[in-house]
Amino acid sequence: MKKNTLFVFILIIALAALSACGNKPESGATPSPEGGTGSGNAPKEVTLKVGASAVPHAEILESVKDKLKAEGVTLEVKVFTDYILPNTQLSEKQLDANFFQHQPYLDQFNKDKGTKLTSVGGVHIEPFGGYSRKVKSVDEIKDGATVAIPNDPSNGGRALALLEKSGLIKLKEGVGVSGTAKDITENKKNLKIKELEAAMLPRVLDEVELALINTNYALEAKLVPAKDALFIEDKNSPYVNIIASREDNKNAEAVQKLIKALQTPEVKKFIEDKYQGSIIPAF
Repeated sequence: MKKNTLFVFILIIALAALSACGNKPESGATPSPEGGTGSGNAPKEVTLKVGASAVPHAEILESVKDKLKAEGVTLEVKVFTDYILPNTQLSEKQLDANFFQHQPYLDQFNKDKGTKLTSVGGVHIEPFGGYSRKVKSVDEIKDGATVAIPNDPSNGGRALALLEKSGLIKLKEGVGVSGTAKDITENKKNLKIKELEAAMLPRVLDEVELALINTNYALEAKLVPAKDALFIEDKNSPYVNIIASREDNKNAEAVQKLIKALQTPEVKKFIEDKYQGSIIPAF
């Protein structure tokens, strides 16, 4: 009897030991960020923090979240309403990348702020347009009318170049999109150029005769660039919106997976279907 009891006791201990061993991760398993385990062949899970304007940038990013998740990248999108903080926080490593700007703006920001942010790749073009709630055509713009343009150098110069192309002003020869109000050489209608923060422009449409507005802010204000703009850039615009990162992480696997996911036929179709010509794929 005692022998049988001892045998059962030893058997229970042995089974308990085997059970404990079975709960240990297999050799070579890598803990995930959530504290679980995965096989050595599964992609290591990482979180990628990307700053973006709400429309269309954040919307485009949201469209690739599931694809990136399947590749081990959790995309965390932080929405901004201005053009300064996304670059500042990227430079300070609070973000891994951002998506809101074109190359001329990034170049000017780096020059002004001493940062070394860089493009990873282009995604789309947002044709810049002139909008009005007071007139239906350029010919109706009155003498002495107030025209609002962005106050940052790259978009301000872009706005003036578009005003010139529309026949409203003439700029000093050769300044191109780098012009400022001081470079206006001909202003037959005596237009008053008012420089404002880009995000403010849709809000002053009732106060000015004409406003030159970046497409992302136009879309946020429920304007339809292809229909509502008095005049607009064509598809040959050089202002491709880019994914930006830092020199130290531009080749990081997660960042490269992001740009690869964005430059696909699926995203091209998403842009074309959702924005109906107001946003144009650049790949």
